[in-house]
Amino acid sequence: MTPDHRDLWLLPLGGCGEIGMNLNLYGHDDAWLMVDCGVTFERESGQQNVRVMPDPQFIVSRREKLAGICITHAHEDHVGALADMWPQLKAPVYCTPFTASVIRRKFAEKNLLHRLPLHEVGLRTTSEVGPFIVEWVQMSHSIPEPSGLLISTRAGRIFHTADWKFDSQPVIGAPFDQPRLQAMSEEQIDALVCDSTNATVSGWSVSESALEEGLRDLVCQTKGRVVVSCFGSNIARLVTLTRIGKHLGRRVAVLGRSLHNMVASARATGYWPEDCELIDGRHLGYLPKEEVMAIATGSQGEPRSALHRMALDTHPELLLDPEDHVVFSARAIPGNEPDIDRLIRRLRQKGVRVTQSEQHARKIHASGHPCAQELKQLYDWVRPQLLIPVHGEEKHMQAQDTLAGEAGIPRRLTGRNGDLFRIRPQISVLRRAAETGRLRLQESPPGR
Repeated sequence: MTPDHRDLWLLPLGGCGEIGMNLNLYGHDDAWLMVDCGVTFERESGQQNVRVMPDPQFIVSRREKLAGICITHAHEDHVGALADMWPQLKAPVYCTPFTASVIRRKFAEKNLLHRLPLHEVGLRTTSEVGPFIVEWVQMSHSIPEPSGLLISTRAGRIFHTADWKFDSQPVIGAPFDQPRLQAMSEEQIDALVCDSTNATVSGWSVSESALEEGLRDLVCQTKGRVVVSCFGSNIARLVTLTRIGKHLGRRVAVLGRSLHNMVASARATGYWPEDCELIDGRHLGYLPKEEVMAIATGSQGEPRSALHRMALDTHPELLLDPEDHVVFSARAIPGNEPDIDRLIRRLRQKGVRVTQSEQHARKIHASGHPCAQELKQLYDWVRPQLLIPVHGEEKHMQAQDTLAGEAGIPRRLTGRNGDLFRIRPQISVLRRAAETGRLRLQESPPGR
């Protein structure tokens, strides 16, 4: 299966028909371009949160045709499998500086950094990757430097959104590039390959900057320690919480290896503000309760996380007591609800107060994905000839298909991993064109 100079193809090996494990291949002129290389998490045989990556055999068997790998942003479901998969591919990697910092840490852990051909690209620049010209378009999401990719070839043009939302006040980093998105309507975009995660949700997503008041109120209401659990990659949320803690006279520490790594990458790339002071977590146990705020991993109930270990009284740096308050500033990823419920029961059995984002009257979490009205706005700006929904379960992709039809997009194609979407010369889809599967990865030991 080889594309020629007239062909422009999309072949998802992961992330199409599911949330997580994103890996997309674009084919043109005897070459392939990989976009993202992520993991997902699943429970199996009584174990919880086993890391899983897409089976890369299709592209491994054609690795001499792989022009390069573009990583849109540093979330685990887009970059988490790269260090495990790269030795089989040995292709150059392209990404923006913050994502590059995260990738370097992952490759250094596996003693592969000296072998990695990593190309840092500037925001709003272009990269020539084999026969593909890739323009990095500034988007908004819950991590620094999220990029959509405008992929141009002799056969046609595709806009791959990756994860995004419209946030004009993102706390950290630049807002989405509205003028560039609007200009695409004049450039004949053959296909829009688009995030479907929140297509079933009406209206608009909440800005990250709108959360400060609700989070501040919860901290003010607490006499004991405050522990906030959120996605570790959401640097903006970490900054907001650190500033709230400082304003209210609390010393703030992060607990959990992924949080430490993300803060280190934010500092290295200039995204961590100088006024956001963090203390060593080992000092938390010596401070008065009312002066303590911890930001901890574990919002999805992960059994090796900092918060889970606190619930079991096994964390080396912080033990929780009655009057302490745990805040979940994150929503449950589908499938993780049983783990989260078990964690909350353990915390409440200790007498700890627990607040979940969906149960609180004020906003204390903002999704990083577009709701229905944002999707319609993007369609109006880009005006693609074809929509291919990805990054979602079937119900999410079907919901986006319906929205696009209502918005007047002339063609829509939905499918699953392994389906070959032919965008040029004629629109069609070949079902089960490639074998796909899932490979389990060895877990790393927990950090503090």
